[in-house]
Amino acid sequence: MTHETDDRELLRTVPIFAELQAADIESLARLCTRRHNTKDTVIFFENEQGDSFFMILSGRVKVTILGDDGREVILSMLGPGDFFGEMSLLDHEPRSATAIAAEDTELLCLARTDFEKVATKRTITAALIKTLTARLRHANHQIQTLALLDVYGRVARVILDMAKEEGRRLKDGRIAFRRATHQELANRIGTTRETVTRMLKDLERQGMIRIEGKEIVVGPDFEKAFD
Repeated sequence: MTHETDDRELLRTVPIFAELQAADIESLARLCTRRHNTKDTVIFFENEQGDSFFMILSGRVKVTILGDDGREVILSMLGPGDFFGEMSLLDHEPRSATAIAAEDTELLCLARTDFEKVATKRTITAALIKTLTARLRHANHQIQTLALLDVYGRVARVILDMAKEEGRRLKDGRIAFRRATHQELANRIGTTRETVTRMLKDLERQGMIRIEGKEIVVGPDFEKAFD
């Protein structure tokens, strides 16, 4: 299989390109370049001028805001099939956040001028609008969580959100998902790692969650309590 053929197949896995005609996919594959980022490397910084659009082939990327005091607030965690970097290309403003490889990550990159050409296609425009709307809803959800819930509720809500976003439904109805570090959870809700550790132990003691190896498992009772 040639590199170009491989890229065509990979582009089909990115939702905004899934409905493109074969000729369009082939043209797009010729425009894309690959980029490998090792864990913890910065893909771009907040306030940089944006010149590329990125699609995740493998790995995970965290979109984050870094405070002057070194504190980090994670806005979202993205995985294979997700894309990022489109905002600066659409409004010509600097990057609104920092993107960091949360693990070794393989990306497909599209330069600004090439992105602007393909973004005019109806199927891509519709898919972009759908995805951006979903992200706005997610942002509203995050704001509501931070503003209205206490720390206990915020920890529970971020666990439930991760279960819905990343989890797999088991035969017994429970949901299993990746066990994030306590620091990652803390950075998603603006609290400390120590607080998250205490809350997770409390939830596990109540039988609301189970830690099983590299996964957290939540049951229907947890969903009902915190949804």
